[in-house]
Amino acid sequence: MRTITWQNGTVLTPDQTRLPLETVILEIKTCDQMAEAIKNMRIRGAPLLGAAAAFGIALTAFHSKANSNARLLAELEDAATTIKRTRPTAVNLFWAADRVIGKVQGFSGNVEGLKKLVVQEAQKIADEDAEANRAIGKNGSALIKDGDTILTHCNAGELATVEYGTALGVIRAAWEQGKKIKVIADETRPLLQGARLTAYELMRDGIPVTLITDNMVAHIMSKGLINLVVVGADRIVQDAVFNKIGTYGVAILAKEHNVPFYVAAPKSTFDLTRKAADVVIEERKPEEVTCIGGTQIAPSGVKVFNPAFDATPLKYVSGIICETGIYRKEDFAKFKSAN
Repeated sequence: MRTITWQNGTVLTPDQTRLPLETVILEIKTCDQMAEAIKNMRIRGAPLLGAAAAFGIALTAFHSKANSNARLLAELEDAATTIKRTRPTAVNLFWAADRVIGKVQGFSGNVEGLKKLVVQEAQKIADEDAEANRAIGKNGSALIKDGDTILTHCNAGELATVEYGTALGVIRAAWEQGKKIKVIADETRPLLQGARLTAYELMRDGIPVTLITDNMVAHIMSKGLINLVVVGADRIVQDAVFNKIGTYGVAILAKEHNVPFYVAAPKSTFDLTRKAADVVIEERKPEEVTCIGGTQIAPSGVKVFNPAFDATPLKYVSGIICETGIYRKEDFAKFKSAN
């Protein structure tokens, strides 16, 4: 099932802030509406953000009244800037926006042809992500044995991608191969993507899942209840993996308990010209911490620190699963010299 679809100038995608209690489909018709949905987490997940960014620019092209390529290109560049200002950490968003703009620069056809090219490129980005996720699932499933219990953090499933998922794509592929596996999903404070979205996806698909609080991970690993960890990524740089806040702690615990820790992500998430120190970590509004479901749980006026992501050094990562294969520890040194 596609998480995001293009229908003749309208983008359809579920409002992820409403799940799992209700399913509300957003009907996005402008780039500004797309930017709002991204900024407020109605659309989230690094690979999905890439497709959403591309479709946001495509909406601008489709509805534009520009009568020249120069005028339309200026509108598209403005749209790309608007999209890039929404969230600073997930690289897929920037990658997709730059790819669409790069595709149309120097286009020599007419305005209608330029519009069509933008929409086609956005759709191509979405299609490629769906294909990549299937390949990630197939590659990563080889790491999972029959009877394994897998821990995952946040949501790197179908809802975080165009289709199938990255970390959950690995789990889905293993399940589809007939492996009798179990999943433990931590809740992933403060926005509870593990509790709300990962548990929802796995239960919907009939894959056994147990929900735990974030602070139970050390306990269950100490009891030998986890065979491996598989998480997604929002940006992979030369020396670290950026993912939802709390990932670093899970990785440290996995190393301490000799549990393999794998990252599943498409190559569009790789940003190998940078190191961890170069990346801006998004800080989100205090209400995400002081409230749950709109109900205040902390004293009024308390100071809050709310980074959305953390950086896990590559020394804690057993392997990175992408659409072309699995990078092992011995391969990571190549990242440092990548251009």
